[in-house]
Amino acid sequence: MTPLHLSSYTATSSLGRGLAANLEALREGRSGLVPCAFETVQLDTWIGEVAAVDGQKLPKTLARFDCRNNRLAQMTLETDGFADNVRAAILRYGKTRVGVFLGTSTSGILQTELAYRRRDPVSGALPEDFIYGTTHNSFSLAEFARDYFGLEGPAMAISTACSSSAKVFAAAARQIACGSIDAALVGGVDSLCLTTLYGFASLQLTSPTPCRPYDPARNGISIGEGGAFALLERAPARPEAGSILLLGTGESSDAYHMSSPHPEGLGARMAMEAALRSAGLNATDIDYLNLHGTATPANDAAEGKAVVALFGDRVPGSSTKGATGHTLGAAGAIEAIICALALTNDLLPGSPHTASLDPAIPIQYLLDSRSGKVRRALTNSFGFGGSNCSLVFGVAE
Repeated sequence: MTPLHLSSYTATSSLGRGLAANLEALREGRSGLVPCAFETVQLDTWIGEVAAVDGQKLPKTLARFDCRNNRLAQMTLETDGFADNVRAAILRYGKTRVGVFLGTSTSGILQTELAYRRRDPVSGALPEDFIYGTTHNSFSLAEFARDYFGLEGPAMAISTACSSSAKVFAAAARQIACGSIDAALVGGVDSLCLTTLYGFASLQLTSPTPCRPYDPARNGISIGEGGAFALLERAPARPEAGSILLLGTGESSDAYHMSSPHPEGLGARMAMEAALRSAGLNATDIDYLNLHGTATPANDAAEGKAVVALFGDRVPGSSTKGATGHTLGAAGAIEAIICALALTNDLLPGSPHTASLDPAIPIQYLLDSRSGKVRRALTNSFGFGGSNCSLVFGVAE
């Protein structure tokens, strides 16, 4: 593919709000995970919660979108000068030429959970002030962002579980390539709710301790929340040194099982191979792997087999979910921005809480953060049902 420029980007997670806060935490190997005390949840697990989300107030003109997910979206958009950069792009290209491609898994489902508590005791009717379409609906996030900036171009919400906000990069790249738009607002947001916390617990996938990706004692995920956005534009012929470029995208669907990965990592390998082909690169050209690494026994083992098959133990890699938690539909975008931070700061992020590497997975796994030259990075995002996506990023010299 023709490289695209990430002309602006930002991220908010349990590590903090904005690039500087997340970079500092990653450098220091800090984790944002804490024992779960969210809402009325009573589960023995750890979560990655973003501070002060409920303190956000949406503009009155957008009050119909009010829910935790869209408040987190606004918090993220208004960080690192990102919203101003989007508005500048709209002035350059026009409001019909900037697309919106955002990923989420549960959107504003917490708003529905809260509404159910206020049902009419006789009829069971939901309260009149509850608006499903602009809160719980998966498209709510994309529609909110579109209206927030007054855009009139194409808008798309992708909800493919944990690959959602990685796949938006590929979807946007295709639209820019075919000429329907000149720039794209891409990213994803997912927020904590009772459905995901109790749902993953019922699947016996949550850990009673902070998650430990790739550790021999790993025993489940730690659910997090967060948001990340990037502005994608065509790259200039000679990008400015330090510019972050989207070099390649790769998608696959192995459809092995509704909630389990292919045991040999078939879909994962196909996505990584496709991303490398798209970027015109070989496995030896990659300097850092941001692994999906959810810390469940099956996921890490399957991804590990795919990584060994393609990269052996030559390329350093880590899962950063021990730092942020698994942010589900936002994970792809957040970890794309983590790759951007690695590329621009010569950083090889470590894996908080992972004490040692599972000897059955012979890869070069980073337990601790360290300095190292990173010119190209590949990030993996794999979702339920075998929906897989890998992205390759590079930094202009």
